[in-house]
Amino acid sequence: MPVIDSHGCPIDVEVTGPADAPVLMLSSSLGTTKHMWDPQMEAFAGRYRVVRYDRRGHGRSGVPKGPYTMELLARDAIAVMDGLGLKKVNWLGLSMGGMEGMWLGAHAPERIEKLILSNTSTYYPDKTPWHTRIDTVTKGGSVAAIADTVINAWLTQNFQKSNPDVTARMKEMMIATPVEGYLGCCAAVRDMDHREIIKAITAPTLIIAGSKDMATNVEAAEFIRDRIKGSKLAIVDAAHIANVEQSEAYAKEVIGFLG
Repeated sequence: MPVIDSHGCPIDVEVTGPADAPVLMLSSSLGTTKHMWDPQMEAFAGRYRVVRYDRRGHGRSGVPKGPYTMELLARDAIAVMDGLGLKKVNWLGLSMGGMEGMWLGAHAPERIEKLILSNTSTYYPDKTPWHTRIDTVTKGGSVAAIADTVINAWLTQNFQKSNPDVTARMKEMMIATPVEGYLGCCAAVRDMDHREIIKAITAPTLIIAGSKDMATNVEAAEFIRDRIKGSKLAIVDAAHIANVEQSEAYAKEVIGFLG
């Protein structure tokens, strides 16, 4: 696994799949690592050169003092591309990964072949929940302080009951997130406003939404679809972390779009 420097922050990267295949770059949700994508790796790595990485403040990457911005996080992705010598990638980002993808599609269109924006949003008009989350984690000294609430947004109750081992792994991944990194990324999401910039996106775009996603609902996905010319919307029967809850259906949507 290469470690790539981005503005002084080491970013831990994993590259899998045929060297001559189209590149698919994966970006994860807040509070997860690159292993969030494990359910799709068998399907993806046989078809694509898969690049996945731990966002700054997460996993094995560095944890610079925050707050961070969505532009900074997107520029980390560009640094990874540059470090691997990749001129252009297909981008699949879920939640925060989709937010970074919107920035890249609007501000670095020459780096994006096709764009998949999954379970994501352009803007949060009410900042109170993010202030509350930041305060709770700060006072609790760990992401564990919000773990039960977040896992219930990530995965439906039925999935949690039927898949306790998967649920436990996702919760452990979240709790292991460094506090400084988590808070820095919370600030980036809180302060983001992509409502206007997405109109500039020209890459072929697929939006994926979860029918039971309360964090970034179908209405948020429709807003994105209506502002990116020619984009398509797919809805899967899942909550927020749709690739985990509906792993096969999710992979099918992605592969069908990328070809």
